[in-house]
Amino acid sequence: MSSIIEVAFKGNRKEFYVWEPDEQPAVDTAVIVEADRGEDLGRVHAVGELAIKRNRGTPHGTGEAPPARKARRLASRADIRKHDELRQQDEDARRKAMERVRANALIMKVSDAEWQWDRKKLTFYFTAEKRVDFRTLVRELAATFRTRIELKQIGVRDEAKRLDGIGRCGRQYCSSSWLPELRPVSLGVAKDQRLSLNPTQISGACGRLMCSLRYEHEFYVQARRRFPKEGKAIRTAVGEERVVSNDIFRERVVLRNAEGEVRTIPLVQLVSETEASGVSFAPAISRESTEVQAAELNGSDLVDESKELLPEAGSFVADVEDEAEEEKPAERRVRERRGAAPARPLPTQQGQEHQHGQHEQQQGQQEQQGQQEQQEQQGQQEQQGPGERRPHRRRGRRGGRRNRGGRRDGGSAGPPSDGPTSGGSA
Repeated sequence: MSSIIEVAFKGNRKEFYVWEPDEQPAVDTAVIVEADRGEDLGRVHAVGELAIKRNRGTPHGTGEAPPARKARRLASRADIRKHDELRQQDEDARRKAMERVRANALIMKVSDAEWQWDRKKLTFYFTAEKRVDFRTLVRELAATFRTRIELKQIGVRDEAKRLDGIGRCGRQYCSSSWLPELRPVSLGVAKDQRLSLNPTQISGACGRLMCSLRYEHEFYVQARRRFPKEGKAIRTAVGEERVVSNDIFRERVVLRNAEGEVRTIPLVQLVSETEASGVSFAPAISRESTEVQAAELNGSDLVDESKELLPEAGSFVADVEDEAEEEKPAERRVRERRGAAPARPLPTQQGQEHQHGQHEQQQGQQEQQGQQEQQEQQGQQEQQGPGERRPHRRRGRRGGRRNRGGRRDGGSAGPPSDGPTSGGSA
């Protein structure tokens, strides 16, 4: 009977596969699985009920549907040795890709490279602030490595997850070790936890707000519901006092009366004193405000990390056969002179932006020419006297028109008259 297993690859990449043999492989066992146009090698991460549960609850799972690909067999020692050799070649491939990026003057950072086990595909992971036209780059890489090339644009959080590291707490990154999903974090979470809003203190290695702020937020919300709201006046056994601060870890409350005396009492004592007075205090965070904050966290327009969202980032694939389909420079020049449409559309929006910029530039030149002609006409009118007749502008006709002296423009003219005339002689 077939079962579901979860297989982990380089860079904390995980996928689910169907395992047909009856005996399930042990965790951390190397297996050969189906991949894009070939095979790949990975390590078993989860099996049995845990794999089924993770397949339904993780973002890279298939939900209720079974996985589309299968795990074919257990990997041999030769397969593992070949896989280790490929992992050593990944850094060399990344460096060569960065050289081509600099040669093409592209604003992008190639953070990682990954060879497929059968060497039929090479994947490059990169980060960029804007969309990048890497059509030429991917063809050059396909010609260099003679294999199928795939470029994947990822965010800075995904980059930190792939590269892994040690956080400021001295432990492995949460995104690389156990965190199943990278969810956005807002500044409101840091405010609820009474943390400093200094970005250097609440940001992780990726430069974004730490992931721990998000998954620890529920604890702070539940704890603050039991405490009074800071700055509010409550009635206790002493009288009317104002809440100065709350210590949710030690469960203590700091109060100050009208005379300015400050005292610190346990939360249990405060609850008993307020109940004895017959008036209960309002919690620091109500259930309604919690629901609003949850909606704000789930709304992409209210998240402070909207800048991190890539402009429809994705992947672009080029095969070795695509290199022969590239348009030659001579054919491109002939097509541009004839004004024909491009053979292939750009994979980005840069072509549309370039055409839009050319259209605006042409409109600006036309407006500038019109303004210059108006200025020249005004200058000619100012140079002429109040009674002078405006000289006729020849239109290229043979012989021209008659002037004020009754002669043609090409002939000899008499002395000009001092005053204006009503018309030339016939």
